[in-house]
Amino acid sequence: MKLELRGITKRFGSLLANDHIDVVVEPGQIHCLLGENGAGKSTLMNVLYGLYEPSEGEILIDDKPVYFRGPGDAMAAGIGMVHQHFMLVPVFTVAENVALGAESTKAGGFLNLDDTRRKIKEISDRYGFDVDPDALVEDLPVGVQQRVEIIKALVRDAKVLILDEPTAVLTPQETDELLDIMRQLKSNGTSIVFISHKLREVKAVSDTITVIRRGKVVGSAHPGASTAELASMMVGRAVSLTLEKAPASPKEKTFQVKDLTVIAPNGQHTVDGLSFDIARGEILAVAGVQGNGQTELTEAILGLQDRVHGSILLDDVELVGRSVKEVLNAGVGFVPEDRSVDGLIGTFSIAENLILDRYDQPPFAKGISMSPAKVLENAKSRIDEFDVRTPSGLLAAGTLSGGNQQKVVMARELSRPLRLFIASQPTRGVDVGSIEFLHKRIVAERDQGTPVMIISTELDEVMELADRIAVLYKGKLVGIVPAGTGRGVLGLMMAGISAEDAAGADHAGLVKADTPATETPPADTTDAATAKRRGTSSAEGGDHA
Repeated sequence: MKLELRGITKRFGSLLANDHIDVVVEPGQIHCLLGENGAGKSTLMNVLYGLYEPSEGEILIDDKPVYFRGPGDAMAAGIGMVHQHFMLVPVFTVAENVALGAESTKAGGFLNLDDTRRKIKEISDRYGFDVDPDALVEDLPVGVQQRVEIIKALVRDAKVLILDEPTAVLTPQETDELLDIMRQLKSNGTSIVFISHKLREVKAVSDTITVIRRGKVVGSAHPGASTAELASMMVGRAVSLTLEKAPASPKEKTFQVKDLTVIAPNGQHTVDGLSFDIARGEILAVAGVQGNGQTELTEAILGLQDRVHGSILLDDVELVGRSVKEVLNAGVGFVPEDRSVDGLIGTFSIAENLILDRYDQPPFAKGISMSPAKVLENAKSRIDEFDVRTPSGLLAAGTLSGGNQQKVVMARELSRPLRLFIASQPTRGVDVGSIEFLHKRIVAERDQGTPVMIISTELDEVMELADRIAVLYKGKLVGIVPAGTGRGVLGLMMAGISAEDAAGADHAGLVKADTPATETPPADTTDAATAKRRGTSSAEGGDHA
């Protein structure tokens, strides 16, 4: 089936999200839409899937115009979509989720799932999905849940499958398996629209690449194009994709976490007995799939969690039990994972956001009075130093692009002497040009002798910045390994395999070597990873994944 988007434009009030976009997806083709977060890729696909009505333009299937009033029309036309955030009901079985919206009944009005189970097994066997139709979705690993989403589309005879940032929540092994699944789907005639900003994956699997920047198509590329060329198309200028940093020179260990446990309201241990330390002048990067305790760990350090046990020492001072303000005043700088919710007040000016944690301290305040001149003077200095693209510090922070908002948060936290710097997802939703700048500032803080902790779900970022890497899985510390540890080993650790067993699999040749970005990464075939996905690891006595 040939799919064409012709002149698609989508406006939200005064915001122009898509600007006369033309894209053609040929039958049996993997067509990548490449662009940074906020470029308009997902909006375009929501138009294609019938979730949004285009302001202008048309959709053509096999050269005939079609009109979608909703996702049901898109599915009936042979278009399926796997959203970045899965649309599954956790307490339903796989079969119930697949049948949802297209239910059939038998005598007595009872739901008839036999035909759905048969179709799931047929598709699962064809593509090696290994999905049990009667398994509860909430019990399945994230990678298997994604396969359920793909099965939902294939059961409805999707000829074009849209995958929106499909690797955002996957381990490296699960990512490789997904890319292999995409190749199998293509070989069977399914067209795939692959939305991503990850150059390694785009180059590995795409047949053709359309680059979108600020809502417009800025060009097309062949997957053989260099990463530097693709990055410059995304950003609009040349960028360096390699961080140059000197080896760390760690000094005394001034930050120590001992037997830290965080208990959720439901009694679950979201952080479970963590112990680690960070020396002055080193970066400890915390890796792991999102949702394995990273958020709760940083909140416990900041004093945002109530039920915390164990010890958090900074310069031999206990932080557990202290308020957020007391923690910040102890010299902790913190960049939260969601800048729009926790890092900025969008309606406040840039200048005001730059002093949110020091508004009541000299030189910005004297007694109960603030000094607007000092606030603006500070803003001008920080805007220049951190290259925040804005005509004035008086503009509302919410009017800035994502990358510039992140620079404001980073500038605020790094504009005072620190005893500890924590950055959670420091470059999420940031273009590659801003990533280059922010990474250099993080390394510069390390080189000043500050202990630095980075929490990131982007494995490339972890490997780029880290002097040591700590891996979390289900709130527990799987292990701490040195910088330079291979992606395959780290991927196994992110799936819960111990550092020793992951290294053993690597030494035994069971872990595939890291794949250069210019080559096609192989699907993972390690015994350990396969066992972990199916919930039975000989290395861990049957611990469910």
